[in-house]
Amino acid sequence: MRKKPSDSPAVSRHALRTTTLFTLLSVGLIVAVLVSAGTGQLAIPPSEVLGSVLHKVGIDILPMPSHPTGDATLWGIRFPRIAMAMLVGIGLSVSGLIMQAIFGNPLAEPGVIGISSGAAVGAGLSIVFGLTIFGEWTTAILAFLAGLAATFTVYAMSRADGRTEVVTLVLTGIAVNAIGGAGIALLTFLGDTQSREQIVFWQLGSFQGSRWSQVLVITPIILVGMLAAYFSARKLDLLALGERNARHLGVNVELLRILMIFVVSLLVGASVAFAGIISFVGLVVPHFMRGLIGPAHLPLVTASALGGALLMTVADLAARTIVPMAELPIGLLTAIVGGPFFFWLLRRTRKRNGGWG
Repeated sequence: MRKKPSDSPAVSRHALRTTTLFTLLSVGLIVAVLVSAGTGQLAIPPSEVLGSVLHKVGIDILPMPSHPTGDATLWGIRFPRIAMAMLVGIGLSVSGLIMQAIFGNPLAEPGVIGISSGAAVGAGLSIVFGLTIFGEWTTAILAFLAGLAATFTVYAMSRADGRTEVVTLVLTGIAVNAIGGAGIALLTFLGDTQSREQIVFWQLGSFQGSRWSQVLVITPIILVGMLAAYFSARKLDLLALGERNARHLGVNVELLRILMIFVVSLLVGASVAFAGIISFVGLVVPHFMRGLIGPAHLPLVTASALGGALLMTVADLAARTIVPMAELPIGLLTAIVGGPFFFWLLRRTRKRNGGWG
């Protein structure tokens, strides 16, 4: 009897490696959430944190927080913040994965090519001028539209002879970041004291003050972006074979790129609207996951989402605890890790003439 390709030892090892990675990331994320929720000026043991969560679903097998305000602290302050960190990590990581796929190089990332700064300008306009066109969604929608404009600008400028040039992509991103920075500076000048403080928040990035109402706004946006990534995974795999091959296999390359740019702008716009500029997450996480489980985009979407959520949860915990009685900007922490990684990746890509490596 002839064996199917899926029965080969190589495929089985790959499936085992993928399943193991998903399991480790999931367990790591659960542990990080429990530790992060229990860490702060009011310390709550992980068992009591889990007991509070289980109590919400009607399971009382573990002790509730012993401190009188422990349960209220968890659900009013810490869990909304952790949920926001996880959602933003998912949004930035998946958007980075999509951008690397549609641009065909590992250097594409929302922060590097200017979409984050563009989205922050849109959010800044909403803050300074007090716009309420779309109600509670106004900030997120304006951030999305500004990020979309920045992304299409970079895409249009980096195209030459039917292909996307890596060097032009990076240089155009630098220019868009500079323009976005100038826009943010102008809005800072025009705004009042409260607006200026909020704009500084966008530039540094933080999950401080996250609320359940914000989580409810961003959750459906992230879910839509995730579903779009899953449904487009096979086409992204074909695009990785080259534009000509993808077209021969029935992929409308330009339409796919436009739709994916729209999805990326949706994900990043929502993330930036509530958390500020957090760079390099979309660069580091997908690249790391691709090295572990290979180039297939269907498992990569899940791995990037889990990895991004874990990274943001741990980074937020570090931002709250590294300096006693103070909070570091989370964008600073991600830049410390992502900046050197980007330089290494840029050097590696240059040596291999823009290939994936």
